[in-house]
Amino acid sequence: MPEKLWTPANVITLTRICLVPVFVLVLLSPWPEWLGLDFVSTQMKSLMAAGVFVLISCTDWIDGYLARSRGEVTDFGKFMDPLADKILVAAALLALVELGVLPSWPVLIILAREFIVSGVRMIAATKGEVIAASWYGKAKTVFQIIAIVLFLVKDGLHPATVGSALGDPLYVLSWLVMLVALVLTIVSMLDYLSKARHLLGFAPAKARGKAKDAAGSEAEDGPEDAAKGTAEGAAGREVPSAAELDALVHDQARAVVAKALASGTRLATAESLTGGMISSALTSVPGSSEVVRGGVVSYVNEVKHGVLGVDAGVLEAQGAVCAEVAEDMARGARRTLGADVAVAVTGIAGPGGAEEGKPVGTVWFGLASEGEARSWTRCFEGTREQVRQQTALEALCALAGEA
Repeated sequence: MPEKLWTPANVITLTRICLVPVFVLVLLSPWPEWLGLDFVSTQMKSLMAAGVFVLISCTDWIDGYLARSRGEVTDFGKFMDPLADKILVAAALLALVELGVLPSWPVLIILAREFIVSGVRMIAATKGEVIAASWYGKAKTVFQIIAIVLFLVKDGLHPATVGSALGDPLYVLSWLVMLVALVLTIVSMLDYLSKARHLLGFAPAKARGKAKDAAGSEAEDGPEDAAKGTAEGAAGREVPSAAELDALVHDQARAVVAKALASGTRLATAESLTGGMISSALTSVPGSSEVVRGGVVSYVNEVKHGVLGVDAGVLEAQGAVCAEVAEDMARGARRTLGADVAVAVTGIAGPGGAEEGKPVGTVWFGLASEGEARSWTRCFEGTREQVRQQTALEALCALAGEA
């Protein structure tokens, strides 16, 4: 079934883009003369433009909230939302340059960063990889917006001269915020390039062989140790191939079943992003019916709440990818399926779906046993399938420790 395109969130995003020319007209055009409003000064125009800019910027939070709260996150929205931010910021910066309020060199730095990062994303997409965004990117956007507002207000309230510039607190504050924005712009670009260095051919030979070394250590350390080491080290630049991960997952599943059979421990799973991959690996092992009680694939929030008893308030306030949800899922699976130990996973497999503070590859794990539940998080790299496989491997390692 095709996803709904004209959601409220997407409509607001497109409206934000359509309002960008309005902001530019308010700031640059001689509209007071056109309308015969002689009392509207250049300073008043700048303040009005600042108000329009703030209004447009606020819609970024609104459309994101609507998309998440209504469960209407679409591929179209994921594409258009960051594009709308870039169009707004670029238009404002170029307008400030045209007015002579801002020199061109900060704008060149900011725009160059966007071109470079976009190019890296294209390369990653052609190779089926997703480069996880960091908090630097969101922070630089926030500081860029604040700096633009300050420059607009400064121009409207205190037109600084060369002699009085350093004595104007608003002038100094505007430049301090802009310099912070520029530092974050450069740092976020370097962070992105660092994560993508293996795609650009800059990864050292040792790193390129790391995946094979991790998988090959199985013969020396045994399947459980090899799997655990691979799961814990999966956040590195190079990730084992899907075939290697699949072999490790099934080796670890055999080890879990063997331990559970020996101890008489009953097992259960609750899976979101893996969609049954963990329980499938367990039940592929002969004799698993003696210890595997079953699994719940709670791919949507309604199932997490209705079947596993996850707190609806937590799902609404924090989303599905958090510690509380992972623990509730594990408790719910253990209770519903009558198991001694249950493991749960909830996360973002990609290629889209990243949220603020939760890049693609973010996974929360929950483990429930008699009288207690605990949770932890990992951030995996690689393709969607590799993220799912690494998640299954980590979950199986956790079960092995409790079986």
